[in-house]
Amino acid sequence: MTEAEWADMERLLPTPCYVVDEALIEENLKILKGVMDRTGARILLAQKAFSMYALYPLIGEYLCGATASGLYEARLCAEEMAKPLRARGRKVENHIFSPAYKEAEFREILRCCDHIVFNSWKQAERFGAKSEYAEVSRLNLRADPKVLETSEGTFYGKTVVLASGAAPRELGVAKEAELAGRGVAYCAACDGAFYRGKTVVVVGGGNSADALLLSRIAKNVILVHRRDTLRATRIYHQPLLSRENVEFRWNSTVTELLHHDHLTGVRLRDMITGAESTVECDGVFISVGRKPASDLVKDQLEVDRGGYIIADETTKTAIPGVYAVGDVRTKPLRQIATAIADGAAAVHMAEEYLAGGA
Repeated sequence: MTEAEWADMERLLPTPCYVVDEALIEENLKILKGVMDRTGARILLAQKAFSMYALYPLIGEYLCGATASGLYEARLCAEEMAKPLRARGRKVENHIFSPAYKEAEFREILRCCDHIVFNSWKQAERFGAKSEYAEVSRLNLRADPKVLETSEGTFYGKTVVLASGAAPRELGVAKEAELAGRGVAYCAACDGAFYRGKTVVVVGGGNSADALLLSRIAKNVILVHRRDTLRATRIYHQPLLSRENVEFRWNSTVTELLHHDHLTGVRLRDMITGAESTVECDGVFISVGRKPASDLVKDQLEVDRGGYIIADETTKTAIPGVYAVGDVRTKPLRQIATAIADGAAAVHMAEEYLAGGA
């Protein structure tokens, strides 16, 4: 369309409105279909409130189904998108993110949807799931069924999904635990706001995003790194190096936390010369990596050098029926989005295993 034609359309169309180029949509759908064919992934349409159901016959030719956030959208997927899929002998996948539905709606939700993602345990329990709050002390993952010994008794299961996560790795200096929350922190996004206009030290160069975030909040940021260069994601390097309020202490380590009731500073040692110096600060953010919670299973499952459970994108481990999801497994990116994807993959793999698959 010409600029003049767009201007005429803008005057005629109501606001808000959506202009849809079906040819372009189909080209993009073909690309997504190619990804599915090459990788075996299942790609779903993320529906919005306006749900352009008139396009479902087209979308259904290429994608596997849809996700819904409400019963209305779930109905549209079950009724409209299913038509082209069933015509080709394919099963529609209908995933719904479950808010607090009324009891009367449960039957229709179960009829429409084959996967339900819950926002809380309480919602899952309304569908028959059971939750137990207990501390696991021992697992036997090779037994049949698998055995979990806990503070609330022994549990048995055909499958086990490990989602124990990972915690910030500690620096290992005296008084670190006692000063946590009193000047010692591990998450810039969580605690950075407490240090607005103050001086902070960031220890470690593995996640320069922490230092970059703090440079926008704190008055001064001093980054202490045991090497002479950063190994964090390169996209953060140049913005960090160009910040006027960021100072670098290369080839240095923290040997002591100085304090009264709260942290007052840190003592540094130069790893090349051995010289020591003192830095006054209001807070120290420790960013030296994360430690996966895999101690309970590391003698039964393969783990990498960092202690992360070895599992691929299917989340399968070396033991059939055992899956590792989220931050505890080997992966290139640990974020909420990838953890959610792991959970969906693990459920699918567990269903296949219980049905007699590998």
